[in-house]
Amino acid sequence: MAFWNRRLSIDAMFEPQAGGPGLRKSLSWPHLMALGVGAIVGTGILTLIGVGAGLAGPAVMISFGMAGLVCACAALAYAELSTIMPASGSAYTYSYAALGEIFAWVVGWSLILEYSLVVSAVAVGWSGYAVAFLSGIGIDIPLALTVGPHVEGGMINLPAVAIIALVAGLLLLGTRESATLNAVLVFIKIAALVVFVAIALPHFDSANFTPFMPHGFGAPFVQTGVMAAAAIIFFAFYGFDAIATAAEETRKPERDLAIGIVGSMLVCTVLYIAVAAAAIGAAPVSSFAESVEPLAHILRGLGQGVAAQWIAAAAVVALPTVLLAFLFGQSRIFLGMSRDGLLPTRLARISSRGVPQVVTIFTAIVVAILAGIMRLDELASLANAGTLMAFSAVGVSLIVLRIREPNRERKFKAPLWWLVGGVAIVGCIIFFFSLKASTQLYFLLWNLGGLALYFVWSSRNSRLAKRNQA
Repeated sequence: MAFWNRRLSIDAMFEPQAGGPGLRKSLSWPHLMALGVGAIVGTGILTLIGVGAGLAGPAVMISFGMAGLVCACAALAYAELSTIMPASGSAYTYSYAALGEIFAWVVGWSLILEYSLVVSAVAVGWSGYAVAFLSGIGIDIPLALTVGPHVEGGMINLPAVAIIALVAGLLLLGTRESATLNAVLVFIKIAALVVFVAIALPHFDSANFTPFMPHGFGAPFVQTGVMAAAAIIFFAFYGFDAIATAAEETRKPERDLAIGIVGSMLVCTVLYIAVAAAAIGAAPVSSFAESVEPLAHILRGLGQGVAAQWIAAAAVVALPTVLLAFLFGQSRIFLGMSRDGLLPTRLARISSRGVPQVVTIFTAIVVAILAGIMRLDELASLANAGTLMAFSAVGVSLIVLRIREPNRERKFKAPLWWLVGGVAIVGCIIFFFSLKASTQLYFLLWNLGGLALYFVWSSRNSRLAKRNQA
């Protein structure tokens, strides 16, 4: 069978695979919701609200709504497909069944880009907070050990490498153990945002919402306005897709996956809109648009220095939960692709603790190298491009499977599937063309490199290719 005709049937996904014990089923819907909220609520709402407000003005509220709508449709598609295919590969697996191997490879390669850059970028961001905190209590780390070689005098970002190693070690202890700690940290993170809203709301001034849309609505290829802000703020919403990568470790995937995915999106959307409204109402957009810590900056302006410190401390606590969720998801994407032979099969080995030990360690090494030596500020938006590819593929997969296999049992059905899938696809395409041209170019080059690897090695070693050769 030619590579363009290879498609993995849904039933074939669950054939026994070599590699020792399987992933341990230890998660329920509260763990999944905490995993999703932990991945979603992080650097996005803590920093990007200022960037988004700078692009759209007070109309950033609409940007949050637009990004939330597209992500909600993608979440509904994920929820349906994950209950049909409770496998660890997420969008990659769904694309393999609905669209075929070559499309699945592009989606999987894009997910590798997304997860790697998010983990590395968040680790670098955490390092900045941690170094500042340690400096505040009299512990100064040499510059050479806090930044990569792209800065004069820098050698390696050791705190970023250390936090990745710590989170990877936690994941190696077991999925349930890491998920339980994640739930505790997520509670602290949400509490901090609720405190911000409670303090900021009494200072609400409707005059701060005028003019409401100073830079217009915007359009594709235009770098200002509501749409441009939505394309950036999109970063603040994704993360729920990490829940789908936990499908094989979920006790009741037919019920718990849908609750975790949709529930985490609802919680975060409500929280985001409340935080955005409170922030803009409490301070003019121009006063915090350039701040790297806009929420703490607003509180200081209100004379709430202690609360600002609490928000900053919560940010330090919050970022490792993002690392945990995305490092978890990255390892499961690698696991799914290696099981299918598109990556070396040795990566698919499962330890006696029910953890993909080899792939978790391999993933941690890769992202730690990126975080330790590379400058990621210009490349971080590539994570958005990878996610947009994955979300649009999930929308297409939803529509294709509804048409091709209408009678297949679906424990969860996305309402108005044609509209849900269509909004996810069109919204992601619009957001992609609202990203910087350089980001689009780098994304194209990444996937051209990926396709070269596919044709040279993966297309010949996939399990479907070997099955056809037998």
